[in-house]
Amino acid sequence: MSVAFAGNSTPGSSREAGPLRVMVVDDSVVIRGLISRWIGAEHDMEVAASLRTGLEAVNQIERINPDVAVLDIEMPELDGISALPQLLAKKRDLVIIMASTLTRRNAEISFKALSLGAADYIPKPESTREASAADIFHHDLIQKIRHLGARLRRKAAVASPPLAPASPAPATRGPVVARPAASAAAPALHASSSSPLSTRPFSTQAPRVLLIGSSTGGPQALMALVAELGPVIDRVPVLITQHMPPTFTTILAEHLARTSRKPAAEAVDGEPVKPGRIYLAPGGKHMRVVRSGADVAIALHDGPAVNFCKPAVDPLFTSAIDIWHGAILSVILTGMGSDGMRGGKDIVAAGGSVIAQDEASSVVWGMPGAAANAGICAAILPLNQIGARVNRLFAGDRS
Repeated sequence: MSVAFAGNSTPGSSREAGPLRVMVVDDSVVIRGLISRWIGAEHDMEVAASLRTGLEAVNQIERINPDVAVLDIEMPELDGISALPQLLAKKRDLVIIMASTLTRRNAEISFKALSLGAADYIPKPESTREASAADIFHHDLIQKIRHLGARLRRKAAVASPPLAPASPAPATRGPVVARPAASAAAPALHASSSSPLSTRPFSTQAPRVLLIGSSTGGPQALMALVAELGPVIDRVPVLITQHMPPTFTTILAEHLARTSRKPAAEAVDGEPVKPGRIYLAPGGKHMRVVRSGADVAIALHDGPAVNFCKPAVDPLFTSAIDIWHGAILSVILTGMGSDGMRGGKDIVAAGGSVIAQDEASSVVWGMPGAAANAGICAAILPLNQIGARVNRLFAGDRS
């Protein structure tokens, strides 16, 4: 066991300044060392502890008091899915990122972990000796730690605003939606309550397809959204790109089918695109739509990553314009980065419309924030209002 402790603050509290404190919990000494070195190289985070089992993490969580935990699934003594609720019981605002290899069992467990309060998941490469796989794992892990941890800090600041010595503290906005909750956007992507973001009118064209893009926090958001979209799914095809690796997209499609009670599956190259179905971009492939005679078909592409992602949202959005022109409604949900913004711009230029999830209900307000700040959105809505608005738009209400 290797443990490194940095200065603690009161157990159960979150620091509002200083580096993010990260607890790494994995029974592989190689993985622990690798992740610890990556974290140690970042200016805004530090290794609070490096532990071998979930039991060690549960027993020491109050003393370590981390902001973020990277939690392996398969460990001796106490595995990650068993340790998760115990860690959150001792530190309710702990950001937990589940780490697992790409197996169906681990994908299922990762989805269960999200329902139990984990903030996100990350697939571990089968071998860290594969440079490209290790680079992607490194990039994604550091970004998730940074952005999910930043949301924790902002949430703490809203809950406990600093008091000015000579005057009362200014009023703050109400509490944000609890877990999912993080904004990955740079400061320029955050809306100010005194400077609301501008929106544009919805297209006057009746939409003939619904496109959805999402990333971090997306599985939970998608489940909530598709549960409300039955009338829309019956009328038009629904195509979704969620940043997610292979195997995980297989499980997500199954969950979407159960939640929506409509046919939902990973898209297959060359299959026709028809109303009444949900098509999910498979992990590791970009999904586009193409004309196939008089029909529309799926085209999967194993090209390079777009916006650091594969599948990416922009290829789907831009390809849809050649098919449906301006009769497109697109929705950009929670996620890191800006994927979907450029494709959304093209959709709006062609005469279509974009809806973005708002910051308070997003796990990460990177993707929807980029679209909102680009001025391309017809509406910026909490997650629990998007479904109703989409239904009204497809029913003919363009207001």
